[in-house]
Amino acid sequence: MNSPDASAIPRPDTVYYFGTCLVDLFYPEAGMAGIELLQAQGLRVVFPQGQSCCGQPAYNSGHRAEALKVARAQLPLFLEDWPIIVPSGSCAGMMRRHWPDLFRGEPDEARAVAVAGRVWELTQFLVTVLRVRLEDKGEPVRVTWHASCHAQREMGVVEEPKALLRQLANVELVELKRERECCGFGGTFAVRHPEISAAMVGDKVEDIAATGAARVVSGDCGCLLNITGALAAGEVPVRGQHIAQFLKERTHG
Repeated sequence: MNSPDASAIPRPDTVYYFGTCLVDLFYPEAGMAGIELLQAQGLRVVFPQGQSCCGQPAYNSGHRAEALKVARAQLPLFLEDWPIIVPSGSCAGMMRRHWPDLFRGEPDEARAVAVAGRVWELTQFLVTVLRVRLEDKGEPVRVTWHASCHAQREMGVVEEPKALLRQLANVELVELKRERECCGFGGTFAVRHPEISAAMVGDKVEDIAATGAARVVSGDCGCLLNITGALAAGEVPVRGQHIAQFLKERTHG
């Protein structure tokens, strides 16, 4: 399935918001910040209360039946033909690109494909559909950006988050030299291959520290969990933050 086409939809009045399980469990403030960014653009944001997980952990571990059960439970929550905004490139990639495969041959395949086609990663939607313009109300700060593998390779989200950060007059963005490299989290990969994961996040932390940034900003909570843990373990004085929360902090004063 191709990346979403901004020209295919008019600017909506209402959107759905799929919060993701990691946001729910570890970064609820990031989830709320994403909702508030959308509301600041005049949108009505609908958060279906029965939502849980996109099914990616089971799917990536080869448990298709379990992943299908979890994903199927989400379908009735998004009945209206509204865009579905996800504050995670990883979960958005699972829903948009892998749900069509997961549901192939199932009675509800067409319904799942239709839902998948309405999924957008948050920064992608802010830039390409809403064309937001941000006014920076914060103090000067240097930041760097960590791009998740799934956001880049599955959702095609590469420049959108950096474009938003560059709109902020008092924010200096220093790009990572090894931006396209994985942080080593990879969900269950970090559990199955801890030594490799540790080496990968070590490279990432070294790259972050070399920028001199006070914060590392990302759009995926799994990456943030891994990177901030490694930063703390190495006593590297860099704060990790989800981009939604960072943008809200800078623009809401």
